[in-house]
Formats: sequence, C-alpha cells, structure tokens
Amino acid sequence: MASGMMIQGKWTNERKDQDHNGRFKRKPTTFRNRVTTDGSSGFKVEAGRYHLYVALGCPWAHRTLIMREIKGLQDAISVSIVDPIMNDKGWRFSEASGAFCDSLNHAQYLQEIYVKANPNYTGRVTVPVLWDKQTQTIVNNESREIMRMFDVEFAELATQDIHLCPHNLQQTIDETIDAIYLPINAGVYRAGFATSQAAYEEAVTELFDHLDRWEIILSKQRYLCGAGEASAKETQLTEADICMFTTLYRFDSVYHGHFKCNLRRILDYPNLWNYLKDLYQRPEFKSTCNLDHIKRGYYMSMTEINPNQIVPKGPIINFDEQHDRDHFAQIS
Repeated sequence: MASGMMIQGKWTNERKDQDHNGRFKRKPTTFRNRVTTDGSSGFKVEAGRYHLYVALGCPWAHRTLIMREIKGLQDAISVSIVDPIMNDKGWRFSEASGAFCDSLNHAQYLQEIYVKANPNYTGRVTVPVLWDKQTQTIVNNESREIMRMFDVEFAELATQDIHLCPHNLQQTIDETIDAIYLPINAGVYRAGFATSQAAYEEAVTELFDHLDRWEIILSKQRYLCGAGEASAKETQLTEADICMFTTLYRFDSVYHGHFKCNLRRILDYPNLWNYLKDLYQRPEFKSTCNLDHIKRGYYMSMTEINPNQIVPKGPIINFDEQHDRDHFAQIS
C-alpha cells in the first residue's frame, strides 16, 4: 500500500514496517478513547453525534461497517467512504463510484482529519476512524474497540435486537479474536509484506496451520464461539465471526495471489468455504461487501508489490452458492 505516515503533524512518505529480519510489524493504533452509554468517558452515546470514516477495501474498517448494519445504527452514526485507491498522500476523498467526498469536515485526504484531531500527530493514518462531531476530534481508530462500542454501548440506539458480545461469552469472544488476529487477520499481511524468504515462510506456514485448525473446529459447530464444550454445536454469531469474515472474504480474490498466500484457497476448505458463504448471505454482511473496491484498493495501491497496478479479472467466486450450515443448532 502507498507508504507514508504523519510525523509531528507533517506527512512523510518514509515508513518502515519491517524488522531487521524482514518481518512485517503492524504499528498499533493511537486514538483509544471510548464512547459510553453514561458519558463517563467524556464521549456520551447520542444519535447523530458520531461519524465513521471507512474504506470498503480495508478489512479492519469493514468490521465496523458490518457491526453498524447488524445493530441497525445507520441513522444514528453517519459514514464517509474514501476512494478505493491510495496515493502518495494516503487515503483520499473523491466522487468515485461507491465513495464520498467529505461533506462533514471538507477534507481532501484522511490525514487532514488526523491533524484536525491532533496538530502534532505522529503515526499511521488508518481507517476506520470514529469522529466526534461535538468535540471535533477522533475518538477511536481501533476497529476491534469500535465494534465493541457499537455492539454494547450503542445498544440503546440500535434498531435491531441482536447482541454479538453477550456477557456469558465475552471472555471466549475476546480470546477467539486474539487467537485469529496474529496468524490470520494480520498473518496475510505478514506474508504479503515480508521482505525476506524466511519471514514470508514463517508467516504463511502459521497462517495455514491456523486455517487448518479452524477448518476442523467449524466441522463441529456453525460459528466460532460456543457456550462451552457441552453445547459446542449451539453456537451463535459473535464479533469474532465478523473478524474472521473480513479476512476470508478477501482471501481468494486478493491474499491468495497478491500476498502469495497460495498453499490453498478458502474454496479448498469445505467448512471454511461454507461458513464464509453462510455469513456473506446475511443481508447485513452482503450489503457492506464491495469486491471492486477491494481488488482495486489492493492491486492499485500496493505498487511495491504490483508496480504495474494491473487488477486481475478473476477469480470468479459465487458467494451466493448454497451453503450447508443450516444443519447446525444455533442460539441466534
């Protein structure tokens, strides 16, 4: 992806995300405040107060869009979608199909939103961004925490009565999200951005070892998180499934070829493939999916991997093909 970051409020194209062994290291997000129901954090849940900046191609931002749809928070939280292609100044706003100009802050680039929140900001300029219209600042830019806020804190504004982090499963959900993050969610990037053979092989081996593990687990239950060993088949949709979905959805179209994650396709895993179709066919998931933005975003933005910016026409994948997951019992 187009390299670059902010240093003391100034954009620079110099950025190093690899260690001395060529391993890709994702830098942590920096805005970590929370919106709370009672406002004790300084950011109170209020309809129309918060705005979400996302890229349809980004799996981290995609998580928050799915949660917004599932909870029915479309009227409570407004959204802006950046252009699918990053340039040498990072994410930008445009009138490209599926994208919007920034009618809220009238910025040309997302970096301007970061500087508005902190004129001396140093760090990466990433999506998603949860913006507070009232205090004119970024509340949070960590997808996992934004998901949890939408799910739990914004429940009073939700129009859909569904809970993806019930209290009795919270520890299991958090442990599952942790378990899939480094080897799978970040693992595809660790493989794709590795700058040494050893770092690449380490990442891609770990990635497929964990996909193999979840293939076995999903042969026994519909979703990732169960209520315990005694009722493993009675699983329900949770935040962990959203985290897995956004990586699996991009896998065969982007990560398999572009990031050299090519030991197997998701199509080659009967349970992961049917699990992916099951999630995709939920209207709240499908409505947030845009393979055009995804493929152009990866293949045209990451010029260090694909210097000619050629976007492949394939593969042809039928996510609407019938799945076989209905035979599993489920809570929700």
